Amino acid sequence: MTSTSPDAPGPGPDARGPGPADPGAAVACNGPAVSRREFDALFEALRTWGRWTPADRGAWNRVTADHVRRAVAGVRSGVVVPLALPWNTRPGPHNPRPALHHMTDLGDVEPPEPSAHKDFIGADYHGKGVTHLDALCHIAYRGQLYDGRTAGDVVGAAGARFAAVSTLGPLVTRGVLLDLPAVLGIRWLEPGRAVHAGDITAAERALDVTIGEGDAVLLRSGQVRRRTELGAWDPDTASAGFHVDALPLLAERGVALLGGDGDSDVRPSPVAGVHAPVHVLAMTAMGVPLLDNLDLEALSAAAAEAGRYEFLLVVAPLKVPGGTGSPVNPVAVL
Repeated sequence: MTSTSPDAPGPGPDARGPGPADPGAAVACNGPAVSRREFDALFEALRTWGRWTPADRGAWNRVTADHVRRAVAGVRSGVVVPLALPWNTRPGPHNPRPALHHMTDLGDVEPPEPSAHKDFIGADYHGKGVTHLDALCHIAYRGQLYDGRTAGDVVGAAGARFAAVSTLGPLVTRGVLLDLPAVLGIRWLEPGRAVHAGDITAAERALDVTIGEGDAVLLRSGQVRRRTELGAWDPDTASAGFHVDALPLLAERGVALLGGDGDSDVRPSPVAGVHAPVHVLAMTAMGVPLLDNLDLEALSAAAAEAGRYEFLLVVAPLKVPGGTGSPVNPVAVL
């Protein structure tokens, strides 16, 4: 596998690229193609099965009390930036199964004083419209979950009995923002643009930050800004994200969490027959949970103003026994 050069020319600062009616015009940038044989060899090379106890927390075991103390000590301004999208109840090409929100009490159900107002929320959150955390039971490859557990043996109608979100608990660690549009001087990465290992190291140099053991790495492609300015499209058809050749570098650095304003995978997938290869390598091979559908626009602005792209990150998923993930509102503190 070969990476495209991080110094290759891209669109200028005013390039807007294809509109929502033509989201696939940039998909030629999603390569190079990777064969299944190459992909399976990479999967074997990146596996961390048998490394940690408890196994169902995977790479979150990397984050020790010392990591937490160092991350907290790195806070300077105290600026707090929430990273979740608004709860999305409107259908669209990126949100075919919108979240639910309705009132269950308008102050007229219980005794008169005090009146109470109550509501219900619900979501099929493993899509593109809700900010959420993927637990390690979410993705199986060749019938196996992380640590070699057979998916059919531990996941059923009642949920997961291994690697459920309830076993993860909260994560407090150092976060690193890879703000690729800021590095390249463009509004956003076009849908279908792959981010390679060379892009990561170039971003580290440009942003004066280095990814380390136990870090959470967040990739900003700028797709939230693109959707705001140009309208929604189906990100399952085309979205910017990591190419599989970026994963060995992230594994070498010992990351604990991977996330972004997409779902971390470049789409279309460069691996024939595997529609979410970064999900497979990160979660099933490496034991690294994923944060999907973040809103990183405010963090981008705050990091640029502060002149630093590292921060304290707090992720507190709902404690859902058997859950394959959870809606979440991560918080960055600079």
